[in-house]
Amino acid sequence: MAGKDLNKIRGPIRPTEPGLKLGTKTTPAKAPTLEPRWGVNAAAESAAKLAATPLGQQQSQPAVKPSSHNTNAGLSSERTRARMVERLARQGIRNQRVLDAMHRVPRHRFVDEALASRAYEDTALPIGQHQTISQPYVVARVIEIALDLLGARDHSVDLPTERLSARLIKKPTDQGTERPIKALELGCGCGYQAAVMSYCFDRVVTVERIKALVELARVNLKPLKRSNVRIMFGDGLVEAAAEAPFDVILFSAGMATLPQEILGLLAPGGVLVAPIGEPEQHLTAVQIALPQEDSQVRQTTIKTFDMVRYVPVIRGTE
Repeated sequence: MAGKDLNKIRGPIRPTEPGLKLGTKTTPAKAPTLEPRWGVNAAAESAAKLAATPLGQQQSQPAVKPSSHNTNAGLSSERTRARMVERLARQGIRNQRVLDAMHRVPRHRFVDEALASRAYEDTALPIGQHQTISQPYVVARVIEIALDLLGARDHSVDLPTERLSARLIKKPTDQGTERPIKALELGCGCGYQAAVMSYCFDRVVTVERIKALVELARVNLKPLKRSNVRIMFGDGLVEAAAEAPFDVILFSAGMATLPQEILGLLAPGGVLVAPIGEPEQHLTAVQIALPQEDSQVRQTTIKTFDMVRYVPVIRGTE
């Protein structure tokens, strides 16, 4: 939602209850438009002005200068991040695991030093290559939708550790064995959303098609020592196939319709969240139902959430 402040939206956005029925699709009335991570000209222009940098120069930069060495006490304080988390809760984020993860990740380390003072505002900021880092609410909302539909809502469970043993889901087997939750992000950008995801899922694979941003994300994530994150360079729909299946897939660019081949990367019971539609886009969740006995049919459930505006998915690499 370029140029709009989410704080002006009347009333908090409430999480939608799962309770899905197979083969159904529901759309919320008067869904607010959220600001995406990719290519928001208004957000980039605003941030460039605040940084006292001409917009043309801002867009020509291969990638922003990482602020990972920024030791500003005000930015690093627990109070600063706590205020952001409190705002997210007021906006409707209810999943405690998501709120905890948002508190753990220092967002100011993922933006340019010139913009670090605005890192915890609810706005997108440029990261170079005509891309932006998502506003905090969008990151939290997308992950919350996936977690709630996945059914991982036992907030008493610890966040993932480097041993990948914190939270497990059931395999569709007679033995009822369990395995870690593996998530895929298509569109890594500066690595911020992948960092938040690393505290919500046991394994995270993130794919980025722009080489300069892959390098930026690796620099940004290194100080956090998130060993459960793997960053890959390439066309997301191609590179991700080697790591399939996934329990969660999150898209960072919009599509008029969902490619059927991407659903083949989901594990039974898995959830995909992506901006779908044209001209209007909504965050759309597609869930693969757990197989029934003696059934070979992969049934899907579709549910739509907030209105968004993302630029289209682009294939290939740069």
